[in-house]
Amino acid sequence: MMNRGEGTCNGKTRQDRTLDHMNRYDVLVVGAGPTGLTLATLLARHGKSVCVVERHPGIYPLPRAVHLDGEVLRILHEAGVGDAFAGVSRATRGLQLLDARHRVLARFERNSAPAAGLPEANLFDQPELERLLRDNLAAHPSVTLLSGYEVTALTQDDTQVTATLRPAGGTSGSRLEEKKTISAYVVGCDGANSLVRRVIRAVRRPLGFEQRWLVVDVRSLVDFGAWDGVHQVCDPGRAATYMRIGPDRYRFELRLLDDEKPEEFAAIARLRALIDPWVGAARDEQLEILRATEYTFRACIADTWRDRRILIAGDAAHLTPPFIGQGMCAGLRDAMNLAWKLAAVIDGRAPATLLDSYQAERKPHAQALIRLAVILGRAMTGGGAATAVARRAILAVVRNVPAVTAKILDATSPRLEGPLVDKRLAGRARGTLLPLERIGPDGVLVDRLLGNGFAVLTTDHSYPASVVVDPASPVTGERRLAAWLGGLDARWALIRPDRTVYAVGRSKADLTSAIAKLGPHLGPSERPA
Repeated sequence: MMNRGEGTCNGKTRQDRTLDHMNRYDVLVVGAGPTGLTLATLLARHGKSVCVVERHPGIYPLPRAVHLDGEVLRILHEAGVGDAFAGVSRATRGLQLLDARHRVLARFERNSAPAAGLPEANLFDQPELERLLRDNLAAHPSVTLLSGYEVTALTQDDTQVTATLRPAGGTSGSRLEEKKTISAYVVGCDGANSLVRRVIRAVRRPLGFEQRWLVVDVRSLVDFGAWDGVHQVCDPGRAATYMRIGPDRYRFELRLLDDEKPEEFAAIARLRALIDPWVGAARDEQLEILRATEYTFRACIADTWRDRRILIAGDAAHLTPPFIGQGMCAGLRDAMNLAWKLAAVIDGRAPATLLDSYQAERKPHAQALIRLAVILGRAMTGGGAATAVARRAILAVVRNVPAVTAKILDATSPRLEGPLVDKRLAGRARGTLLPLERIGPDGVLVDRLLGNGFAVLTTDHSYPASVVVDPASPVTGERRLAAWLGGLDARWALIRPDRTVYAVGRSKADLTSAIAKLGPHLGPSERPA
């Protein structure tokens, strides 16, 4: 297995300090939200120097995203904050669908923990996650976090990108305060109003969904006594979502009517009319309204994610309605997919054409999840009175069908398709993630043993540079991984750095063939031995 080391670049830790004297980096990341911070961390683990530019002087204090799934929690473990995240998040029990009178239509409850012990649905406060990610950057001296600056211009040539930076909120005439950075690549993780997206002239394509919602965050020491999962009110007149995201933090999302304005709900009396079904006997003075803000839930995706040395990720590339909680998740998946590819190209281990696979893989994947969110959003909240009656009748039938519950609670994302997934050899596992298990005497996540490069998982001790799992091992996770290979009629699996299964097979000859097929994309030093 190649490239287990994380590598570092020369230089001291630079957190919110001045740029180094050369202002030269491997990658400039624009935006220090979860996507940008995760991408910077993963790049640092590959030994790359990174500058992260963020226009806000500190962590944006209000939560936006509140959910991530087990696959994305796996990425947080890869970035080094998974264990810490467990201390600031809470696993949710599932989903409850309610009618307009808050009568339960159906409840889909999670009754068992996943094999590796990572919850499949996690609720959290986004500022706390960003604080963990920022603190974690201190362990990576190759990363500079420059807060309070914004990018005003990007120019690129065949070898580099030059960025012009200025203090956020400054004027174009304040040239004395401008800074320049030079980097091999730039990634715009700068949100829905992305400057970087405009620079590469990408156009956002609508995917048929736009609704106005009131998002309300409440802090209260009162336990509301509600079922400890996500509540979705399936009311065409006033769709709503409720969830408890922390010991004293609650999120309400309420669809606005066409003639309503968010400022109408500034008074607690008007707001309570909407949230009273949950807050119950709590008195007004026991409810601290952190914000009540209008958000427009949109579904759209950029047509282009890369122009030579400039790329986009996260909300800059795609927006989704929140009905399946995949907004931030998609951004972190972008970061995981892109980090190892950028590292390989910058190191000269792969041609720049490897970066073509980023959009080829991530755009269809993100679009599939956006479309699913739109479908489920309409199914749960759309229609009129007749639809509500039909919805109740259908749910009365299917809510007790185990297969339906399993499907609704399934957090597995769609498989990847593209040039870096071996269609000939991978079979049913093609483009899926390697199952996450804890293996070895210390019960570590298998990802910790796979390293930063391509790796081989096998049941055969004769394979070189591999992680071996024994079908007869006393460790449950090893037996399950061996059984997974056996279920695919395989003795080995070739795993990409982002833990996607590239190929599986039975013979060493097939493995040699699979590695050879990587030739057009990766240099010899990136391939497994």
